[in-house]
Amino acid sequence: MTPPELLSTGRPRLRLGLGALVVLVLLGAAVAVLVSALGSRGAGQTVTAPTPVASVPSSSSSSSSSSSSGGGETIYVHVLGAVTRPGLYVLEDGDRAVDAVAAAGGFTGTADQAQLNLARPLVDGEQIVVPNVGEAPPVAAAGPAGGPAAGGKVNINTADEAALETLPRVGPAMAKRILDWRAANGRFTAVEDLMSVTGIGDKTFDQLKDLVTV
Repeated sequence: MTPPELLSTGRPRLRLGLGALVVLVLLGAAVAVLVSALGSRGAGQTVTAPTPVASVPSSSSSSSSSSSSGGGETIYVHVLGAVTRPGLYVLEDGDRAVDAVAAAGGFTGTADQAQLNLARPLVDGEQIVVPNVGEAPPVAAAGPAGGPAAGGKVNINTADEAALETLPRVGPAMAKRILDWRAANGRFTAVEDLMSVTGIGDKTFDQLKDLVTV
């Protein structure tokens, strides 16, 4: 028979063991709930970065836009002759003859491409005439061709060889040099530009400056 003192001491130990087990279970449950709550809170604060939108170039962009990204001053150029779409085109200061031809759709199959200096800079208000093979080289023009301008002055941007030869000290050779300079460089922007033509020095210019205009 078990002594009474052993029975009396065993019951408190059993009660203490069950109580500790319950406390541990409750503590574990509380920790699990806390971890779950913290995890849910952290997930709710997650921010997704926006997806960048790729830029799509406009299909209607002209060749002048691609060649002149600097956003220069607007100029107007009239393109005629052996090009796909003759007409008036808006380009930018700093563009070249090749940009004007490209804006007009390019050369036709009969164009005499050797007659045009594609590398020369364009100027506002000029006219580019692309000849067909076998045609005479065009005279660059910005207004009515040939003849003296209003006030009796010769417009050195529109005058033909005959009109230039009406000026003092300008013969066939000098007139041709003026036309060649104009074809290579575009319009004269000031009468002083005549001094850039080979053979026109200070004395010749003094006789011409009051008889010409641009």
